[in-house]
Amino acid sequence: MNHSPDLLRIATAGSVDDGKSTLVGRLLYDTKSVLADQIDAVTRASVDRGLDGPDLSLLVDGLRAEREQGITIDVAYRYFATLARSFVLADTPGHVQYTRNTVSGASTAQLGILLVDARNGVVAQTRRHAAVLALLGVPRLVLAVNKIDLVIDKSGVDEAAQTYEDIRADFADLTRTLGWSDDQVVSIPVSALHGDNVAARSERTPFYDGPTLIEHLETVPNVTDRKSIGFRMPVQYVIRPRTPEYPDYRGYAGQIAAGRVSVGDEVVIPSSGARTTVTGIDTADGPLTSAHTGRSVTLLLEDDIDISRGDIIAAAADAPEPLTQFTATVCWLGDKPLRPGARLLLKHGTKTTPAIVGAIEALFDEQALTVEDAPETLELNQIGRLTVTVAEPIAADDYTVNRETGSFLLIDPQGGNTLAAGLVGDALAGLHLKELV
Repeated sequence: MNHSPDLLRIATAGSVDDGKSTLVGRLLYDTKSVLADQIDAVTRASVDRGLDGPDLSLLVDGLRAEREQGITIDVAYRYFATLARSFVLADTPGHVQYTRNTVSGASTAQLGILLVDARNGVVAQTRRHAAVLALLGVPRLVLAVNKIDLVIDKSGVDEAAQTYEDIRADFADLTRTLGWSDDQVVSIPVSALHGDNVAARSERTPFYDGPTLIEHLETVPNVTDRKSIGFRMPVQYVIRPRTPEYPDYRGYAGQIAAGRVSVGDEVVIPSSGARTTVTGIDTADGPLTSAHTGRSVTLLLEDDIDISRGDIIAAAADAPEPLTQFTATVCWLGDKPLRPGARLLLKHGTKTTPAIVGAIEALFDEQALTVEDAPETLELNQIGRLTVTVAEPIAADDYTVNRETGSFLLIDPQGGNTLAAGLVGDALAGLHLKELV
């Protein structure tokens, strides 16, 4: 169901205290996706803090350190549903030092909700998060102008309407520069605390006649890839039961990363160039004649060819070329800086191979939205462009073509820690940063 039209993956982002966790808690509460004992626990914790009602942000800020500070540190994943659609939501941190967590939470998102405080408008962190979401190829955005009730209470409806329009126009200028079209971005004035325009339309915002946030989430087109490509499936496991019932069974199990496969399709193994035909598609629910992106399947092939874990089975018509050296855009997650010549492990799909980092060609300053040429190192949370050489070729697509087959991890070969999240290709080229310098 990873790419079912009935499932939408969402990521929230915004500055500290803009109300991200409260908005997520409101979505859970208004869609009745919270158990009664959870509400009771949150209510008790809120009373202990001296609040009159439940602090819905506590439904999301689960770590003790977060509750004590009133901020989000880790990426908190939550699940909720309406009659129209199911949702997986990642609430990402707002602090600059947790940019890596924002990258992690937004890496699989099909829609980003970017919050701004109506009293502050678009700030530096708004620009930073918008640039990161653009870099990761999140296809649609919602600008949630939160705390609009505070502007109304202080200055009146007319002033709130003008404030909302100014923020919307400012944000539209930013998103156009970062590559989104106007029909990919929707702005909604909300109050996460009181629920205005979240699940129900608010009478306090007569200047807004668009959908509520939930209405928009239910109806927005579910975009998975920006370009249509053929079938891709990393092989996770080769199934050889060797039983009297199945003496010659050989199946190749994995999750379809892109496209669709049907019985009779011609496929190729890019690493060897071997071609064959799909003769069967097995699943836990029985055999299928075809399967699509996100489905876990076991493929049966006409020819007995050499395929093992880490190989990719691809459509013969547009299979990716195996890469031994390529340009990549990475977010560095390690505490120690990355330097040219570093020897690491690269994990792409189900394949892990030794890799060497070549030249670090550029550093992306998501604060100023500029690019610095040829930095000496990449520090924690920094994003840059570099070259990578791998010991064994990988069958990767450019990230702008397909996010699943165009992404990879860099891993510490000694400790096994993830050191970087990477995108195949020059993702910085699509941000039009020269217009912002």
